Amino acid sequence: MATVADDHHDHHDHHPTGLIRWITTTNHKDIGTLYLLFSFAMFLVGGAMAMVIRAELFQPGLQIVDPHFFNQMTTVHALVMVFGAVMPGMVGFANWMIPIMIGAPDMALPRLNNWSFWILPFAATLLLSSFLTAGGGPAAGWTLYAPLTIQGGMGVDLTIFAVHMLGISSVLGAINVIVTIFNMRAPGMDFMKMPLFVWTWLITAFLLIAVMPVFAGAVTMLLTDRHFGTAFFNPAGGGDPVLFQHIFWFFGHPEVYIMILPAFGIISAIIPTFSRKPLFGYTSMVLAVAGIAFLSFIVWAHHMFTVGMPLIGEVYFMYATMLIAVPTGVKVFNWVATMWRGSLTFETPMLFAIGVVVLFTIGGLSGLMLGITPADFQYHDTYFVVAHFHYVLFSGSVMAMMGGVYYWLPKWTGHMYDEKLGKLHFWLTTIFFNITFFPQHFLGLAGMPRRIPDYALQFTEFNVISSLGAFGLGVSQLLMAYIVYKCVKGGEKATDEVWDNPEGLEWTLPSPAPYHTFETPPVIK
Repeated sequence: MATVADDHHDHHDHHPTGLIRWITTTNHKDIGTLYLLFSFAMFLVGGAMAMVIRAELFQPGLQIVDPHFFNQMTTVHALVMVFGAVMPGMVGFANWMIPIMIGAPDMALPRLNNWSFWILPFAATLLLSSFLTAGGGPAAGWTLYAPLTIQGGMGVDLTIFAVHMLGISSVLGAINVIVTIFNMRAPGMDFMKMPLFVWTWLITAFLLIAVMPVFAGAVTMLLTDRHFGTAFFNPAGGGDPVLFQHIFWFFGHPEVYIMILPAFGIISAIIPTFSRKPLFGYTSMVLAVAGIAFLSFIVWAHHMFTVGMPLIGEVYFMYATMLIAVPTGVKVFNWVATMWRGSLTFETPMLFAIGVVVLFTIGGLSGLMLGITPADFQYHDTYFVVAHFHYVLFSGSVMAMMGGVYYWLPKWTGHMYDEKLGKLHFWLTTIFFNITFFPQHFLGLAGMPRRIPDYALQFTEFNVISSLGAFGLGVSQLLMAYIVYKCVKGGEKATDEVWDNPEGLEWTLPSPAPYHTFETPPVIK
């Protein structure tokens, strides 16, 4: 009997190493790392496509790529960035940090966790292989609007299947997050004691489960319209292409909040640490996130003001959209109030966090402009919209993830990253980002349409500036790869209290703020 027990014991002591470890791992930290590496790889692939777009737009006239290929670039650039870079990146943070923050040994469903990740590289391969088909990749924009997608070649079918797989991965990941947070909190960690990052992910997970199947339904209807003789979106058979837009944006609007809410959670972890005081207004922050999530379901048609909705519909969607600015404003106020009279220091994560607060707010304000129905008729499908969503998604989601990486790298690796290089990466990213996207507001207000490979001569100068900024922004991101590589290989050892912390605040800042009168800011000795 002893031998059986010994065998059993030996079996459990054996840990696979090398490639097998990474393929078969069920450890939340390993899987978080895989997600983050995949996310960064996709970020570089999507960035390369953006370089193609900006190279073509560097001058007026058609020069570098064929217009049809240009349309494939705009489409796949967006799909890769949304489903390959931002969403898996945020899931990587969830995997790494949620168990640590709630005191759980791992995620609740470790094997599901492994599978959720390994679906992704195959889905990405499927999406990118669409370029190898006869008709090339999808060329309908990331929104995949019918009738463009009803007519496209086989690349559209590959895209539909890739999107299905990416959606399955997201839903499985979301289920895992919910089960973990509901069932595996340490004793005494009730919901209103959870760090805000955990709250943002819990709410994001419910959004994912609610809307991913809607998107799957929309692309399945596209597939049957293309191959099985249905006419959901084909007017010739009694269908309606606008129906696709309604179904798509019912998914698409909550989707943009799926990409930004975890970023809000990261920012809410970083700012209190470098302000050396607890987050201001914890309860209002939780309610604001919940409010944003709820409202995100009832504003979708503000993406569709120009389709000929009844006036009453346009008025409703305009006012509902204005309403979502309120909880968003609450969050920005609370971040600023957290910094107010704090003992501020400006290490790399804090620089990124402040950058997010400032630049994301610009994106929020241009979003309010787009939400005003009569104004939107002028802005719709211009570069103003492109500027708006890049201020929300790049300087919101992506820069928050960069800040999160610098903030938690010492915890993940046991080494400090190079602070000077980190700051350099921040400034290069911020400056080139603004050079790239700020001029696009002016182009859009002047009437330059998006998704078109050529433009009238009066738009030349701003496009030259935008393209130069984009090449700078792209190259700057290679610096981050170097910084992370150098840190993993071994920078100086990280201390137990990585960030100088006179208040002795916890690293992940367990959240509800103790009562604070703001009388005496803490002093760094």
